[in-house]
Amino acid sequence: MFWDIKAVKPLSDYRIYVEIEDGRQGVFDMKPYLDRGVFSELRDVHYFNQVGILFGAVTWPHEQDIAPETIIDEMVPVETMPDNVLPTASVKLH
Repeated sequence: MFWDIKAVKPLSDYRIYVEIEDGRQGVFDMKPYLDRGVFSELRDVHYFNQVGILFGAVTWPHEQDIAPETIIDEMVPVETMPDNVLPTASVKLH
């Protein structure tokens, strides 16, 4: 669907870069979620960096997920962010 997540990259400080099927790009901050139940496991940076996509949602290996609607509502559009916030080409797309 046009609101599904098509690409995700982990960033520093518990943020993720996302691209939406409709072309929007942004950064989503996971810090507000880290004290909520199953999301506390994401405090481990190595585990956090295992972020991926399953059925259009941002997911991690132990079944934590963030719905595309939440990402879209809370992400900061890329065009409003400083250039140094985005990852280098060495970060792999999922």
